[in-house]
Amino acid sequence: MNQLATPRRGLLIVFEGLDGAGKTTQLGLLYEYLCQQGQDVVRLREPTEGPWGQKLRQLLLHGRGDVTPDTELEWFLNDRREHVDRCIQPALNRKQIVLLDRYYFSTMAYQGTRGYDPQDIQARNEAFAPPPDLLLLLDLPPEVGWRRLKQRGTPSHFERLGYLEQVAGIFAAMDFPYLRRIPAAQELEAVQSQVRREIQQLLQRHAQIGG
Repeated sequence: MNQLATPRRGLLIVFEGLDGAGKTTQLGLLYEYLCQQGQDVVRLREPTEGPWGQKLRQLLLHGRGDVTPDTELEWFLNDRREHVDRCIQPALNRKQIVLLDRYYFSTMAYQGTRGYDPQDIQARNEAFAPPPDLLLLLDLPPEVGWRRLKQRGTPSHFERLGYLEQVAGIFAAMDFPYLRRIPAAQELEAVQSQVRREIQQLLQRHAQIGG
């Protein structure tokens, strides 16, 4: 691949998809590649390690218990608001490339299964959270993701096939100009190759238009 162009402003690149789709692995490979190419890049994830993110991670470990859907959604919003203020927006202001493992699209998909309108969740988030320059949705059949999760060990409270099928349905309905779907059932190298092509095209576009 040719030398990558350098963007003239910060760029937000989000990885999304079902549990088991390989988001964290693919993001890590891209991070290493961009660093080797001399890009100023930072990697982040949600939920964060902050107080609200820790509450959400406890739900993954122990189940929702008596936490209501409204409370859970508010925790996501609070966690993301802090993340935008403390990490995401400052990095963009420094003209860095931000690679983000999950964002409000996951909230739309996963909380959408609890009866919330995904478009309403999107609007509530975009009141304070910048939309991405590129959304890489790793597209994986739910049954494949379920098998991968079982191979890794005991699935979490939320990692159930029926649940993943509902989430996949909401991801499938998403349609944004910055969204690119990448088949994630391919070999790891093939997925990464496609990821890098999308990144190269994004950087070229922004270099040509002056960021």
